Amino acid sequence: MHYAKVENNMVTQVIVAEHGFFDRFVDSSAGEWVQTSYSDSLRKNYAGVGFSYDSIRDAFIPPQPFPSWTLIEATCQWEAPTAYPSPDGMYTWNETTTAWEAYNV
Repeated sequence: MHYAKVENNMVTQVIVAEHGFFDRFVDSSAGEWVQTSYSDSLRKNYAGVGFSYDSIRDAFIPPQPFPSWTLIEATCQWEAPTAYPSPDGMYTWNETTTAWEAYNV
């Protein structure tokens, strides 16, 4: 099982532990341990360091990539104001123009 250490609503650590681990483990540091799951079936998203934990939504939320992106309530994922142009191309987000631009390698 995977657990995230949440301090001030921010994930600071993620560990793998047996279910009974927290019956024996004493953590005197600030924060709480919250279970997370790779399958996204638990708390919307797998927790990562730097994610926030929203106890009202009971969800881990990744950092907002850009100020113009909005949070999708159903998934707690961020979405650009315009859809990604094509799955066949490589694009990068330009926050100044709030548009996708072709990525030239």
